[in-house]
Amino acid sequence: MSEQPSNEPMLEIYLYESDQLIEQLETIIIESEKVGNYTCETINEIFRIMHTIKGSSAMMLFNNISTLAHALEDLFYFIREERNQYVNFSAISDIVLDGVDFIKVELQKIKRNETADGKADNLISGIRDLLSYIKRDSKVKESVNQDSVYVKQENALESTCTKEFQAVIRFEDGCEMENIRAYSVIHNLKQITEDFYYIPQDIIDDDNSSNIIHKNGFKIFFNSDKTYEELQNFFSQIIFLKDLELVHNNSRDCRKHDETICKSQEGMKTCNNTHQSMISVSVSKLDTLMDLVGEMVIAEAMVTQNPDLNNLELPDFYKAARQMRKIHNEIQQMVMSIRMVPLGTSFHKMHRIVRDMCKKLDKRADLVLIGEDTEVDKNIIEHISDPLMHLIRNSIDHGIETAKDRLSAGKPEMGTITLEAKNSGSDVLIMVKDDGQGLDKNSIMNKARENGLIHKPENEMSDREIYNLIFLPGFTTNNNITEYSGRGVGMDVVAKNIEAVGGSVSVDSTQGKGTIITLKIPLTLAIIDGMNIKVGNSRFTIPTTAIKESFRPGKKDLITDPDQNEMIMVRGICYPIYRLHNIYKIKTEITEFDRGILLMVEQDDRSICIFADELLGQQQVVVKALPPYIKKIYQKSDFVGCTLLGDGNISLIFDVSRLIMTNKL
Repeated sequence: MSEQPSNEPMLEIYLYESDQLIEQLETIIIESEKVGNYTCETINEIFRIMHTIKGSSAMMLFNNISTLAHALEDLFYFIREERNQYVNFSAISDIVLDGVDFIKVELQKIKRNETADGKADNLISGIRDLLSYIKRDSKVKESVNQDSVYVKQENALESTCTKEFQAVIRFEDGCEMENIRAYSVIHNLKQITEDFYYIPQDIIDDDNSSNIIHKNGFKIFFNSDKTYEELQNFFSQIIFLKDLELVHNNSRDCRKHDETICKSQEGMKTCNNTHQSMISVSVSKLDTLMDLVGEMVIAEAMVTQNPDLNNLELPDFYKAARQMRKIHNEIQQMVMSIRMVPLGTSFHKMHRIVRDMCKKLDKRADLVLIGEDTEVDKNIIEHISDPLMHLIRNSIDHGIETAKDRLSAGKPEMGTITLEAKNSGSDVLIMVKDDGQGLDKNSIMNKARENGLIHKPENEMSDREIYNLIFLPGFTTNNNITEYSGRGVGMDVVAKNIEAVGGSVSVDSTQGKGTIITLKIPLTLAIIDGMNIKVGNSRFTIPTTAIKESFRPGKKDLITDPDQNEMIMVRGICYPIYRLHNIYKIKTEITEFDRGILLMVEQDDRSICIFADELLGQQQVVVKALPPYIKKIYQKSDFVGCTLLGDGNISLIFDVSRLIMTNKL
């Protein structure tokens, strides 16, 4: 059982680096499997990754992860050294990905402050069995003991007389966390000798130690009975090694350098590394910084919109206020850009899903990524990972046909799933396309009738409305429950998660040709441009990106249908009118049509007109979570959040997508 280490900073670094390495390993395996072979470069890279995970996990006392990584390292050591045509790369891919899954689970336990106590015995046995099979199949004559497949460094070095050595290690530019990598070197060096010291000495607690190592290298003075060549080989296995200077000193007592070293280290502490261009920052610190920026925006609005300033001529004050607003905007944009991360991280994870599902369902499909460099707020990334996973699964399970069926339909044997992202104003569009069999409208309608999900005349339903039925809870056209479908929860999860971040989902499909599902999500959830409106004594905010236009209507423009629903004709098109004071039971003196203001809002090609008392103006607003009592009043809330205005009033921020979908007349 692995113990949870108490060194919090090192644990954070371990988790961050392990996540990156596992992600990199998974990508290498899947890409290698596509070409049906492992190149020398990829084998070396996999070996390096497993070696790093083994060492860092052992250092952090996660022995189950370390032991598994060691077994995989043994496997790829043999493949690297005894490369031949008998290696079954498909079996290797499967067992390595099983190992990746195990490590992922253990890392998640560690992040939740749970004990990483997973048992990898069966997996390790499988790796060793595969290694033995490869050895037999490749006709290796000699009997090779499992423990000797990977020649450990401490056993590989022969004993000679003790000699003094000096090593100067330089890591690759941009590798970051040089102090932790130096600590890993020292951890491994203990396998060879206990008689050593190094500079900088305080590589864990001294924040400047990384800069010192980057600028001057990591210097180690030690005594060893190993030969120069053996030590050279030992140090050459260091991860991210850029340069190694290994010197055999004549003097037997390396302690005589202490005085010189101390002086050198004292001088190095004053050095600043001008080449360090990137640092790792905790997400919680960025969240706090964004909250402070939001409070700054609110405070600025409260100052510049203070009622005490009404009817006062203060040209210098307003000039300074404009300058302050400009600086605030620049700070806000900078902080928001720091929080932005590319979608590529989430996109590349989908390769694994495509690979696993195609193997289990006996289908062939290729995943094409477009626009993976498109950036969105980190908090939004966390909300869209599950929806993307469900959509990709749905495309393979329901969309892509078997190779035989595709050939019969005159399609290529290999199906194509395209995951594309692009910017659209203040939103990001993510499209999941497949060239499969498309959606069957008749099948969808039949299932909807059975479940009582149709609430309007069928002949009035558009294709898009029919397709959107698949997002209703419990809806599924698959009568057989499988590992991937038949429970009616997948697409419902997609809709809920996307709506939770103020986004929307739309579907277009052509039967026999394929399906396109489009996710429209905002770039950020923190600060938006909004138009503030007033209804009685209440305040509301509408995102400006959803507003097409605003205008004051005339009484002659009002149209009423036989059901007393109000509409207005604008340039030959009728739009329904949404009276806020009627819907939310707000007392107001402005109920006459020509005394109020209309705002036309649009979402996914659907538009309505919102009737309000007056416009209060446009401003940047900080999105805050809704108070619990608001959520209790409105179970299916039309609001995405709330904000504090400059005059001290609280304004509810509309979720325009839900507002239009409910279309309360």
